[in-house]
Amino acid sequence: MKLWATLIAALLVLSGCNSTGLGGGRLAGDGMARGDSNRTATDRAAAMGGGLIGGTVGKDLSDGERRRALAAEYRALEYGQSGQATDWKGSGDARTGSVVPAQPYRVGSQDCRQYTHTVTIDGASQTARGTACRNPDGSWTTLT
Repeated sequence: MKLWATLIAALLVLSGCNSTGLGGGRLAGDGMARGDSNRTATDRAAAMGGGLIGGTVGKDLSDGERRRALAAEYRALEYGQSGQATDWKGSGDARTGSVVPAQPYRVGSQDCRQYTHTVTIDGASQTARGTACRNPDGSWTTLT
């Protein structure tokens, strides 16, 4: 009996894991599963508040660059593979960024990920580190 319980627990753990991040971008609590298909990735990125880019690492970016950077944070958290960068480019070649998510993990009923966001302006780079947890509506809340 103990062997069956161990086997079932292992299968449950493995069924929730996926090498492409959090279930390939779809979790049981995702808005698409609840009929919330009108909510776009842009809406979900905006729901992140400022993300890491809203702190000092993004203080010298334009509003458009901040939006691109925040969208990259959302894509990295939602779809990114652990350790692989999601890049964004600002209004010129001198302003770029890269978001790298870590392996997802679970806290209670929420999926969370640590991540870094590096912004480069005119060759000078700054990196911010934080953690974000996924909300039931598919948005992410950044915990810095």
